[in-house]
Amino acid sequence: MARSRKVTVSTDAEGHTAGWAETDLAPAIAPDSTAAAFFDVDNTMMQGASIYWFARGLASRNYVTTSDLARFAWQQLRFRLLAREHAGDMSLAKEAALAFVQGWRVDEVERLAEEIFDEMMAPRIWAGTHQLARRHLGDGQRVWLVSAAPVEIGRVIAARLGLTGAIGTVAEIVDGAYTGRLVGDLMHGPAKAEAVTQLAAVEGLDLTRCAAYSDSANDLPLLCAVGRAVAVNPDGTLLRQARQHGWEVRDFRTGRRAVKIAVPSTAAAGLVAGAVTAGLALQRRRRAN
Repeated sequence: MARSRKVTVSTDAEGHTAGWAETDLAPAIAPDSTAAAFFDVDNTMMQGASIYWFARGLASRNYVTTSDLARFAWQQLRFRLLAREHAGDMSLAKEAALAFVQGWRVDEVERLAEEIFDEMMAPRIWAGTHQLARRHLGDGQRVWLVSAAPVEIGRVIAARLGLTGAIGTVAEIVDGAYTGRLVGDLMHGPAKAEAVTQLAAVEGLDLTRCAAYSDSANDLPLLCAVGRAVAVNPDGTLLRQARQHGWEVRDFRTGRRAVKIAVPSTAAAGLVAGAVTAGLALQRRRRAN
């Protein structure tokens, strides 16, 4: 039975919010209703950060300049090397995310995300990780992406990959346009585990039968929330944790790891730099008008 496409936003008593979207794909066999898999996106499902490639696509369409993009890449590198994901940086990331979305039409962002995925993201999908996701689908399980990127971008990636849907950062929408306010917090760190727990309650999932896949130690709360944790292309800290807990490790990288440092998955870096880049472009367009 095919699923109708939908987007659901749920907020708990503490204000933590999860947004997810389901595609219209039916499972290959009878559904396994209590088991599912959750995949991080950046450097787990895709080489680099989805928000970076989205910004690259905007630059190619003259939404941003090459100097903006260079500043974006430098900020990502700085955050990656300094590992500055403490509360102050995440607060800055949230403020910057507001500037990024304010005034944009939702349908325009989705249209751009579809085009940019086909052009720049699709060639960077890790075939091995995608195969792991398809294996869960083949077992009749549902598969969600879980990302700090806006849920609209995650939904496009999930649909293009034939997955169930996406959990991501949710922005407030009024009359089809972003207001510049987030609904809840960035989908990062503990927020991912909280969102998955909410989704499990809504969908009737047994988290002890679920699996989670990530490259980053930032996702340890998510990995610890499920019965099966898998480290994919892990950073050093996650690799040590995986060995300590006896988790499965999958590494699909080839060649030097340094190739990926220019487009890291750090949530603060991607959201801050991407937001500033697009926000500057939006301000320029407004001034021009």
